[in-house]
Amino acid sequence: MIELYFAATPNGLKAKLFLEEAGLPYVVHPVSLSQGEQFEPAFLAISPNNKIPAIVDNEPAGGGAPLSMFESGAILLYLADKIGRFVPTDTHGRAEVLQWLFWQVAGLGPMAGQIGHFNVYAPEKVPYAIDRYTRETARLYGVLNRRLADREFIAGAFSIADIACYPWIVPHQAHGQDLADFPHVARWFETISARPATLRTYAGVENAYTPKQALSEEERRVLFGQGAPR
Repeated sequence: MIELYFAATPNGLKAKLFLEEAGLPYVVHPVSLSQGEQFEPAFLAISPNNKIPAIVDNEPAGGGAPLSMFESGAILLYLADKIGRFVPTDTHGRAEVLQWLFWQVAGLGPMAGQIGHFNVYAPEKVPYAIDRYTRETARLYGVLNRRLADREFIAGAFSIADIACYPWIVPHQAHGQDLADFPHVARWFETISARPATLRTYAGVENAYTPKQALSEEERRVLFGQGAPR
C-alpha cells in the first residue's frame, strides 16, 4: 500500500496520476496547504522541504522498513522502477525519458508555476513578472510542441515524462497560453485527457489556479510568506 500525501496542485496530481495509471493500491492523506498542515512535524518527517506530494511505500522492493519519498520527480522515477513500467530499461530509452522528466521538474513546472502565481495569486499586478514568465512559459510550450510533432507521446511510448508534464499543461489558461498556438501539444493533451486513469485522477478536482474566494492575509502568509526555517 502506498500512502500519498496530497493536495490538488499540478505536482500533487502528477503522483496521483501515476498511481491511477499503475493500478497500485494507495490511500490519500489530504494536506491542507492554506492551513499550514505541510509544516506539521509528522509531515516534515516525510517531506523535509514542506512540499507535497510525498509518499510512504509500506512494501518497498526488497522488503525492509517503509520507505518515504518527497519531490514529485523522484517519486515518479521511484515508483516506475518499482513496478517496471513507464520508464524503459534500455540505456537510450531510459535516458530519453529522464531528460524530459528533468525538463519538466527544472523548467516547465517552475516557470508555469511562476506565471500562475503572478496571474492568479499575487496581490498586485506586476507587469514585468507577468511578461517575463508568460514569454518563458510560451517558449517551453514551444519546445514541447516541437518534440511532439512526430511522435504520439513525449518519449515515444507513454511514460513518466507524459505523467509529469500533463498536470502542468492542464492550467494553460492561467499560464496565459492558448493550446491552439501549439497544435501538437493540443493533440497530445486531448489524448491524455481521455485516458481512464486521467479521468479518475481529475474527477472532482478543483483547478488550483481558480480559487473560490480571495485568500485571507493569514492564508497568504502561510502559502507564500515562509522564510528560512528556524
